[in-house]
Amino acid sequence: MLTLQAKNEDETMWIAGQLAELLEPKDVILLEGNLGAGKTTFTKGLAKGLGIETVIKSPTYTLIREYTKGRLPLYHMDVYRLEDVGGDDLGFEEYLYGQGVSVIEWAEFIEEELPTAYLTIRLVPTGELYESREITFLPTGERYEALVGKLKEMLTKEG
Repeated sequence: MLTLQAKNEDETMWIAGQLAELLEPKDVILLEGNLGAGKTTFTKGLAKGLGIETVIKSPTYTLIREYTKGRLPLYHMDVYRLEDVGGDDLGFEEYLYGQGVSVIEWAEFIEEELPTAYLTIRLVPTGELYESREITFLPTGERYEALVGKLKEMLTKEG
């Protein structure tokens, strides 16, 4: 586990960009946080770190947004609308086991579709105006334990 403080959106995006440098095909990131917690901002930072220059928008009403013009494809999913129906037969495995990075918001609604290993990132607004964020990286599985260790090492050097 690793917990970081970001003072503003720029720092949130910078931290995400650092993580992006370590990502590989088939990586799965679950973003947790209330409305306005910074999930889309974090995803924008990931995209930038992957070399994706397209405008990143929340996939709330589209379910999945695909960004393919970067070092790796980025699949940004918001599965909140599947709360009552689940994700059976929607083809999530094509994304989760494909050649890109899957970023999933509200993943608890498709738990049965998730791989056994993934990285959960919890975003919690802090400060008087909620402009800062506490960002916690919770790895599940060896790949993500190592990833968080590398990120911590990378950020310590940047320090």
